[in-house]
Amino acid sequence: MNRRLLLAAAAAFLPVGLAQAQTHGTPQVATFRVGPLIIEAPWTRATPGGAKVAGGFMVIRNTGSTPDRLVGGTFPNAPRVEVHEMTTIDGMMRMREVRGGIEIPAGGSVQLRPGGYHMMFMDLSEQIRTGAAQRGTLVFEKAGTVEIDYNVAPVGAPAPSGGHGAPRH
Repeated sequence: MNRRLLLAAAAAFLPVGLAQAQTHGTPQVATFRVGPLIIEAPWTRATPGGAKVAGGFMVIRNTGSTPDRLVGGTFPNAPRVEVHEMTTIDGMMRMREVRGGIEIPAGGSVQLRPGGYHMMFMDLSEQIRTGAAQRGTLVFEKAGTVEIDYNVAPVGAPAPSGGHGAPRH
């Protein structure tokens, strides 16, 4: 059986929303879908020992004709996951939970990135280590829940490793 046929057969059994991360030996940006929403390149950073929080980053595109809201999610070893925003006011960085979530406009996109909107993984019971992707979920007000894989970049990385960062907007 040739490689393409094997990949096609394996893809038929992947959970809904999980995308092929590699095609013909060329790494691709991982994408996940729930309804009209496309989640691109989810990633997080490895954490130093003892760290109790981490952030999750990605781009979310809404290909539909109505807005939706990112309202929460799950992450391994984090009993709480919140939608957060970091802003700089009068030279001081401030982080806060975004109550009610982030609107994903119809036909638009939102970038979750360091220094802006992000998922906040709270009260981590284990260190996040560089290596295997971490399976989590995102919860949307209308589209529902989707499983995603967060790639894990090294501690302090400004973007995911491997040069496949989320598109800039």
